[in-house]
Amino acid sequence: MKVAVLVTCINDSLFPDTGKAVFRLLRRLGVDADFPEAQTCCGQPMVNTGYLDEAVPVVRAFAQAFAGYDYIVTPSGSCAGSARHQHGLVARRAGDPRLAESGPKVYELSEFLVDVLGVTDVAAYFPHRVTYHPTCHSLRMLGAADKPLRLLREVRGLDLVELPAAEECCGFGGTFAVKNAETSTAMGADKARHVRDTGAEVLVAGDNSCLLHIGGLLSRQRSGVRVLHMADVLASTEEDA
Repeated sequence: MKVAVLVTCINDSLFPDTGKAVFRLLRRLGVDADFPEAQTCCGQPMVNTGYLDEAVPVVRAFAQAFAGYDYIVTPSGSCAGSARHQHGLVARRAGDPRLAESGPKVYELSEFLVDVLGVTDVAAYFPHRVTYHPTCHSLRMLGAADKPLRLLREVRGLDLVELPAAEECCGFGGTFAVKNAETSTAMGADKARHVRDTGAEVLVAGDNSCLLHIGGLLSRQRSGVRVLHMADVLASTEEDA
């Protein structure tokens, strides 16, 4: 089984520890994954804003970087959803079906662990009260909402509490947060309030982009709640405590 990790732009730029956590976790589970250094963006920002022609060279670079791998694992439901559902649009636009060949091989981290490796207990230890936000793409594009919860329930020491209105969007939505800032902030405020109502110490999600948005609001509210990617939780052991 030849596996590559798509770290994603936002993790590479702002949350490098999440990418490192993915590798630690996979190696603990016996998966020797590669990091193709030619990887860049999955193309989602261009596609979402209607720039399909501009997305063609980006998706072509993606296809070339990840050619030959059986599985591509990413700590992002958003980027996994883009590769699986949007690369086909770009391929048809370019008249080059090869651009869509890598898309079906892309798995969000929890999907890969549960559906491919067949594990839910990854020998993690995280002694904190946690609530989980299912991000829109993992929930609606991938249908992976239950998989992160199954993994988190097996983490030793973790007290998982239900998030009210969990399926509601946090309001980030990439460029949506820029173009519709007031609406985005209002949606994020609702999400932050629900998080505070749980009494959780930590908010966990599968996309750092959403956590960046919610975490900023929680920080400004001085809530005391920190945000952490699911990969960082699953990679934690008693040695890290």
